Amino acid sequence: MNKTKIDWPWKPLLTWNPVVGCRRGCSYCYAKKISDRFKMIPDWTEPQFFPKRLEDPYEVKKSSTIFVGSMCDLFGTWVNPFWINKIINVCRENPHHEFMFLTKNPVRYANWKFPENCRLGATVTGEKNGGDWPCNLKNDPTPHLHSLPNPTFISIEPLLGSFFGHRFDFVDQIIVGAMSGPGAVKPRREWIESIKHDNIYYKQSIRDLYPEFSNQEET
Repeated sequence: MNKTKIDWPWKPLLTWNPVVGCRRGCSYCYAKKISDRFKMIPDWTEPQFFPKRLEDPYEVKKSSTIFVGSMCDLFGTWVNPFWINKIINVCRENPHHEFMFLTKNPVRYANWKFPENCRLGATVTGEKNGGDWPCNLKNDPTPHLHSLPNPTFISIEPLLGSFFGHRFDFVDQIIVGAMSGPGAVKPRREWIESIKHDNIYYKQSIRDLYPEFSNQEET
C-alpha cells in the first residue's frame, strides 16, 4: 500500500497493487515504465498476483480512499477471476475504506457483485485510430456502464480526441487529463469542450495547458 500523488478528486488516496502487469499495450502507459524502471516483474505482459498484498488494507486503520490496481488493468480479459474474487472479498471485509476501480474493459464488471464501498470507473480516450477497445470509440462502452451496481465515473486520460455527441449523464463524475512526458499529444481545446457533464474534474495537466478550465472548488 502506497501513498500516491495521482491527481484525482478523491483525497487522501492510497494505491494497492495485488496484481502487476498488463497485456493491453497502450503506447502511453506510465505503469509499464515504472515497472520496467524498478523491475517489478520480469515480463510486463505476464501479470503477476501477489497474495501477500491482500493483507494491506486490513493494516490501514484510518478510513481511506484506495485505488485498486494502478499497475494493471484488473478487469482485462487475461486476469484470473480467482485473483479478482480475492481482491473484492478484501474490499467487502474492509467497509471503512472506499475502493476505486478503473478499467478499459468495464463490461467485465458485470461478472461480480461489488460491496457498497466500491466505486467503479472506466477509461476512454477518444482515440480514433489504433488502440484496444475502449481506447478508441469504435465501440461505445457506455451501455455496459448504465447497469453498474455502484456510483460510476469516467476517466478520460489521456484525452486524444473529441467526445462530441457522446453522453455521460448517467455517471457521477468525469475526470479529464492530458498526456504527459516526451512526445505527449496536446489535447485541442475543442476536444475538452466536447465533454459535457455537470461534474467534471480537470486534472492539473489540463489546467496547465488551458487555465480557464477550473474545477468547482476553485471557482
